[in-house]
Order: sequence, then C-alpha cells, then structure tokens
Amino acid sequence: MLPLDDAVPLPSPIRFGAPRLLRSALVLLPVLAIGAWAAVDWRTVYDGTARLGSADPGWLLLALFLTCLGWLSAPCIRQGALPERLPAGLLIASQFAAGAANHVLPASIGAHAVTLRFLQGRGIPLARATASLALYSAVKPIARTLVLLVFLAAFPDVLLTGRLVPDRRTSLLVAGAVALALIATALLVTTVRPLRRPLLDALRCALTDVRLLHTRPARILALWGGSAAAPLIQASVLFAVGAAVGLSLSWLQVAFAFLAANTAVGAVPAPGGIGPVDAAVVFAMVALGAPMNLSATAVIGYRVLTVWLPLLPGALVLSALVQRKVL
Repeated sequence: MLPLDDAVPLPSPIRFGAPRLLRSALVLLPVLAIGAWAAVDWRTVYDGTARLGSADPGWLLLALFLTCLGWLSAPCIRQGALPERLPAGLLIASQFAAGAANHVLPASIGAHAVTLRFLQGRGIPLARATASLALYSAVKPIARTLVLLVFLAAFPDVLLTGRLVPDRRTSLLVAGAVALALIATALLVTTVRPLRRPLLDALRCALTDVRLLHTRPARILALWGGSAAAPLIQASVLFAVGAAVGLSLSWLQVAFAFLAANTAVGAVPAPGGIGPVDAAVVFAMVALGAPMNLSATAVIGYRVLTVWLPLLPGALVLSALVQRKVL
C-alpha cells in the first residue's frame, strides 16, 4: 500500500473543449456561407463582372472610391446612436464584418447580431445596446425619407412621372401593411410575457438615450448626418456605375430612383435588400427614361461593387474578430 503522498495521481477527466470547437466553427461559418451563396448566385456575379470589364475605367474607379467611402457611414451612425465612445478602429472593423453578415441573413438580422455582440464585448449593457440598435434602425429610414421629400420639393417637375406616382390602391396597401406590422408588434409585446420586460427596458433606455444624444452636437451630426449621407453615397455609386456603362440619367434622377425604391420596398426582409430593391431601382430608372438593359446592367454592377467585392474580406474580418474574442 503506497503512502498517501506517494500515490499515483489519477488522470484528469477528459475535456472535449466544446467552447473552443464552437468558436472554431463560428470562425469558419462566415466563409462557408459566402462560398455557398457564391455557388448559388454565380451567374449574377459572372455577368456583372463581365459587363463591368467593358465599362469606362475612370467612372468605375470613382464608383470604387465612393464604395469605400460608404463603408464609413455605418460606423458613424452606430457611434451617433450611443452615448459611450467606442474605439474607432474596432468599430469600423465590426461594421465591415457586419456588412458581410447583413448580406447573408434577411432584415439586417446578421448585422444587428454582430453589432450586439460587439457592443456587449465593449461593456455596453444589453438594454442600452438594444436601444442603440433600435435607434439606428429607426433613424435611417426617417432620414432617407426626409432626403427624398427634399428632392421632391426642390425638383418636382424633373422627378415626378405618372409611372412613379403610386395609385390609390397601392397607397392603401402600403398603409395597411404598416398598420398590420404595428398591430402585430403590439400584440406580440402584450401577449408574450418573456419579451415584455426586456423590450420595455430597451424602450425606457432608448427614450433616455435619445434625449441625452440630442444634447450633444457631435452625436446629432453623426446620427442624422450619417443617416442622410449614406443613401446619397450609395446612389452616387450607382450613378458612377451607370455612367461607366453609358446610362444617360443625371445624378439627381439616379439618386431619386434609388431613394424612392429603397423607401418603397426597403422594408422587404431580403438579405441586404437584394432582389426587391434591385427590381424597384430598375423600374424607377426606366420610368425616368433610361433603357431597360442599361438600367439592369448598372444595378448589377452596383451590386458587384457594394456587395460582392467587400463580401469575402468582410467575412474574413468577421472570422478574425470572432477568433480574437472581440465578438
């Protein structure tokens, strides 16, 4: 019988390292998702790239510069929606990664999930982080609609055509859909008890933060200025691509078509707005006098630059942030 001090130690229990395996899977998941999407939608990417290959390189270079400039708008708006100051480098990286996630999952779920994880990792309480996401989601369409109304008020004769003015039936359908969404949200909050407490906490925090943020000029400029500038930058990318392929519409007409299409169908829960918004933009540009083939080519080229070009780098940044436990 060995003395107690000289006893052979028992082997430690086997640990499978589930958290490490899960994190490794999350690191690979964005890249795998992008690969699967590329395989499914390869024809669109190929056609768009081939058409851009014969376009004016000067205009394409301008479109590429504007695309890179647009990547800074989301971090600007995110910072404007939060009282706490976030590290600029990590904020930009997280929003670049969120852009990749946004084009995989519908209704901005991917981007909001990435941002929520980032904010919690920076020590932001859940209620305040959720309130920040809600404020970000609410201000963007409001600012876009205000810019659209400014365009209509300043240039009604240039922009309004009979095909772009919605008829009474369409207006009633839109109003009914908005009312139905509000009623469904109210019923969900009142009937599902587990959701009531966190949603009410987020609402109280949002109201407090809105009052606080609007006492700071820098936050007002970042939130509202960034929200108004973002769609104009995106419209400028579309205009530059259109000019590169020979589209004859002015910047004002292209910007109006882009704003009107996003305002009309931007709430449709498609990943990154791809699909419904594209069709609406083509319809709006054709209604303003552009040829169908050039309008479709411009929209495809716009998607190649703004979606496919940053998609793989964004997925790699997302994987790196997960591996470094920033997310």
